[in-house]
Order: sequence, then structure tokens, then C-alpha cells
Amino acid sequence: MRRGVVALLLLVALVGWWRSPLGPRRARVAEPAPGATVNCPMPPAVPAFGAPLQSAVPSALAPFRLRPATLQPLAGFSIDARVLARRDYESGRESDLSPTDLALGWGRMRDEAVLSRLEISQSGRWYLYRWSDAPPIPVGEIVRSSANVHVIPASTNVARALAMVREGDRVRIDGWLVEADAPDGWAWRSSTARDDSGEGACEIVYACSLRTL
Repeated sequence: MRRGVVALLLLVALVGWWRSPLGPRRARVAEPAPGATVNCPMPPAVPAFGAPLQSAVPSALAPFRLRPATLQPLAGFSIDARVLARRDYESGRESDLSPTDLALGWGRMRDEAVLSRLEISQSGRWYLYRWSDAPPIPVGEIVRSSANVHVIPASTNVARALAMVREGDRVRIDGWLVEADAPDGWAWRSSTARDDSGEGACEIVYACSLRTL
């Protein structure tokens, strides 16, 4: 009897660990469309600890044809930031492309003194922040210095690196802001501004490279 109880407790603990932020995550990557060869060239790189760098799309860069949808590049995107939170998703059309959202902060949104006064969470592919009494920095600066990023891994290596990212990590992502369009009319478009908030303000990044620093 005791052995059965111990085994059950171990199983519950294993499931909890697997689903927790400390457990392993499955590396998921959207396959290319039938007959398509997808290359993901690197955009211009942001300097270490710099604000996100957005760059023009070269005229020769073709759309990325993936099985769930075709990705039209809107801008190059390079970011060096702190992970404020992460959330994995397995349902919805968006999850066929992007399995994970990373809430990222740069500038003073990296600082522990600021973050310790904010309550940060993610839900429904949104990034939320709250404070008590007064915000630690101006709200406009919070908006301009943080973002919820829907990450679309461009390769298995990127997907594996994404699966290992944890809250508090410093990460660098280089890729392309995109609009996803499916044959049935479904579409999902990235923001191309850092000062917007609310509906449509998240960045959708086709990540050519992702690494922790």
C-alpha cells in the first residue's frame, strides 16, 4: 500500500515538474510548405544591451512558405533583452506557428529595482503588468521598453534553444517581423512599432537565431 502511495506521489511530482517552468519543453517548429525550401538570413544585429533594432527588408528576401501559413517579412528585427515571463501554447491557429510567447524587457525594464515593483503575467497571448500605488517608471517607458514576442522558430536548433529559455534569462533573438497568411484567409500580423500597446501590439518574430547570453 505504502509503495503504491509513494509511486503515485512520484508520478504527480514528475507531471508537475514536466509542466512547470523548470521542466523540459518539447521543441516545436513549423515545417516548410510542400516543395518549399526556406532560408532565414540574419538581419542587421543590435549592439549588446541596445534597444531593439528594426531594419528594412531586402528586396530579394522572399516570403517564408511554411505548412501552416506563408510568412511575409515586414522588417528585420534584432533584440537583446531580459525575459520577464514566458508562456507556452498548444491550442489555436497561432500555436501552429508559434509555440511560445516571451515577454521581453530592455532599458530600465531589465532592472531588478523596477521589476520587483511590477506584477508581470501572460495569458491568451497577451503580456500584462500591474503595480501597487504608483508605477516604478513612467507607463510610457514601460510600453516603449518591453514587448510580448510571439516566437516562430525557423529551425529545430532555434526551437530547442527556445524550449530552454527561462524567466530572468538574457536572450538575443535575430529574425524577421512577419505577417502570416493562410490559404483560407486567416491572417496574423506583427506590430512594427515599440510604442504601441493593446490589440495588435505584439511582435511576431520568425527567429533565425535565438540564444541565451
